[in-house]
Amino acid sequence: MPRCHASVRDLRMRSREILDAVERGESFTVTRDGHEIGELIPLRKRRRFVTRSEFAAMSRSAPAIALDRFRPDQEAVVDSALDDPYAR
Repeated sequence: MPRCHASVRDLRMRSREILDAVERGESFTVTRDGHEIGELIPLRKRRRFVTRSEFAAMSRSAPAIALDRFRPDQEAVVDSALDDPYAR
């Protein structure tokens, strides 16, 4: 989707219209006196869950894990000793 331009005056006069467009996924470059000063972009919506079929599809392409080596590999890279953050 192409990026639109909106001047500061446009934002004052058409803020609802412009923000509705941002909510629909459009992006705007904001200008003042012809100079770009900022961007209005839609926030990425975070998905809360993955469907069972998506999880299955991702799992099929995941690398195989050698279960007998998994735990020793973890222990090799993780320091299991708890450090006291206040000890100096």
